[in-house]
Amino acid sequence: MILLDTNLLVAAARTADTNHHSAARLLATLVEPRLVPPTVVAEVCYLLSEWGGPDAEVRFLRDFRPGGLQLAELADTDVARMADLAERYADLRLGGTDASIIAIAERLDIHRIATFDRRHFTVVRPTHVEAFTLLPEATSS
Repeated sequence: MILLDTNLLVAAARTADTNHHSAARLLATLVEPRLVPPTVVAEVCYLLSEWGGPDAEVRFLRDFRPGGLQLAELADTDVARMADLAERYADLRLGGTDASIIAIAERLDIHRIATFDRRHFTVVRPTHVEAFTLLPEATSS
């Protein structure tokens, strides 16, 4: 299983995004279940609706189907962990969405996150693994 972050999903949907090709290529090659937290769904819907109108939002939502994206449940214990993470990493301004990804990853023992956000996900130390494996892999210029 892999958890997907907002920036990756938006980049995949927006051809004008500088990370579009990398995001689309990664999503096309993933074979394991691709989990999306409800916090990410809300952010992606808002951003796509703002940038691409209702059609872009609908296309994203239609990706939640068998063999497509899967909604990751947000448990009460995840919300408590989100608060702990937001408090511990207050200087980092982690935010609820990234905290939800981390909390779900810890609960479900997921090691891989698809994101372009190296700032948050390389600093936070999860409880279940030394560090997350972040995809797509960073490329040096």
